[in-house]
Amino acid sequence: MTLRFSEICIDARDPEAQGAWWSQVLGWQHHVDKDGDVVLSAPPGAGPDWLFLQVPEDKTVKNRLHLDFTPDDQDAEVQRVIGLGAKHVDIGQGEQSWVVLADPEGNEFCILSAK
Repeated sequence: MTLRFSEICIDARDPEAQGAWWSQVLGWQHHVDKDGDVVLSAPPGAGPDWLFLQVPEDKTVKNRLHLDFTPDDQDAEVQRVIGLGAKHVDIGQGEQSWVVLADPEGNEFCILSAK
């Protein structure tokens, strides 16, 4: 048996807004599928598609899984993403080489130092 990692599912109060926001951040196309879910389509070789699923509740605790992104220029990307609506968050990380941010619904993600 062979498995292929094809989608990552993300709960959202407002899937359309979340899909549109992450589409801006990543530069990926998004659309609503036949089930009414918002799909962020990964370009070839960029990883799995993202599927935003409608849920009634707000996020209330730290993510059990988060995404890390490696930029060409960490400072520039942090400022760009904050300009789009991300916020700095403190999850007890202390002084690190990465920056912890949250998307508009509070999902944490990290922008690592440039390689």
